[in-house]
Amino acid sequence: MELSLIIAVAAVAIFSVFITPKAKSNGAFFNGLSPKGKPPGLLMLTFSQVTTWIFARSLLNAAILGFYYGIWGTVAYATYYLSFLTGAKIIDSVRFKHGFGSIQAFLTDRFGQWGTQCYNFVVGIRLVSEVFANILVIGILFGVAGSSSYTLAVALFAIVTLVYSMLGGLHASLRTDLFQMILFLIVLTALTILVLTTGHLNTATLMFKSFTITDPGPILILVALLQVWSYPMHDPVMMDRGFLADRETTRKSFHHAAWISAACIIIFGSFGIVAGANAGSGETMNQVLMRLLGENPMLLFNITLVISAMSTLDSTLSSASKLVAVDMKWIEPSRTNGRITMAVFVMLGLLLVFWGNKDLFSAVAVSGTASMYLAPVIFFSLWGNRTDIPLWSYLGSFAIAIAGAALYFTESAGHSQLLGESHKYTKLLFISLTVLVGGCLLFWAGMVSQKQQPRFSSTSTG
Repeated sequence: MELSLIIAVAAVAIFSVFITPKAKSNGAFFNGLSPKGKPPGLLMLTFSQVTTWIFARSLLNAAILGFYYGIWGTVAYATYYLSFLTGAKIIDSVRFKHGFGSIQAFLTDRFGQWGTQCYNFVVGIRLVSEVFANILVIGILFGVAGSSSYTLAVALFAIVTLVYSMLGGLHASLRTDLFQMILFLIVLTALTILVLTTGHLNTATLMFKSFTITDPGPILILVALLQVWSYPMHDPVMMDRGFLADRETTRKSFHHAAWISAACIIIFGSFGIVAGANAGSGETMNQVLMRLLGENPMLLFNITLVISAMSTLDSTLSSASKLVAVDMKWIEPSRTNGRITMAVFVMLGLLLVFWGNKDLFSAVAVSGTASMYLAPVIFFSLWGNRTDIPLWSYLGSFAIAIAGAALYFTESAGHSQLLGESHKYTKLLFISLTVLVGGCLLFWAGMVSQKQQPRFSSTSTG
């Protein structure tokens, strides 16, 4: 199967490079404009949204949560894709209601330099972790960490994806996303049909775990419902795609991406549920699936992971170059500097893979919690149109969220037990609720502390 997977990966990589046009302007490289200067259409934008969010780590997470916690674990992960609906509302408010050209511009207007510095810190960590996580998936598929096949797969995957990303920037990412999403849907459909023909995918199997509100699956659903309000705003890949097309195309792309992504996650997660329902003592998910399905379906299973990893990595690199050159303004926004930035982020990701934590989940487990400092920003400053929230409220919310994220990391990794012996998702629910309520209270207190009349944005009726 490994040889077949190598051939499949090589074919996808070569074709991705082949269809990538070289960016001839900064507009194409940073803003996704076509060679004729046109923004992406609805299909391209929707598929790009979907394929960059159902990345390899997400597919694995959905399947593994299904393996351990049944359908409720997979549904919990799919709940995060409601972020497309809240993300659409955030983009519509920032861009079309308040008239800002980026999230950073909005935060600077409301909270000055500290507004963007806190945001860029969280976003930068997320981008590096996404590069790391998607490169790591490839290594896991091809060999044991440290083996020659592992090292070669990781290096080649990173180099090939970096090459076509550097050629075309964001426009190349959008173009290859369209191709990779179509291919992903074909492979996922074929895999689903093969699994259905085995007879293992049925209602009884899907419901092998009963619903108990205190179980990890239902608890994680509650966590997701708390985090989806702020999660999209800290994801630069999603936010970047909200500033490319006209208002109607943008709105429709987000709404369609929500149901398509959730459907793909649930379908792929159901394979993990099948494995969990049929697992013997000590068997891993992959071992069960290989026993139940055989080599051909498992080849398709792995191909879907490779395609999604490649698509996410190129999108992450294009967002990283835009973040550093355009949004943070650390360097001149030229194509050369954008390409250098991409290379730096790939190097950082590779360093984490070869030297850092090998746990796929710890790289990004805290991002949702860290993003929750933005929830009161969205509720009060963005949707509530308040311009009188003091800086200390913003910084306090940021501090609480970072502390909560750090606490969850240490608790889930076993480095501390400050929250007792509860399951890590129960702890995450408590932390998320505390961060959300604490941040909102700080914004409310800051609003009340202002002596003058409440100040609303002049665009509040837009």
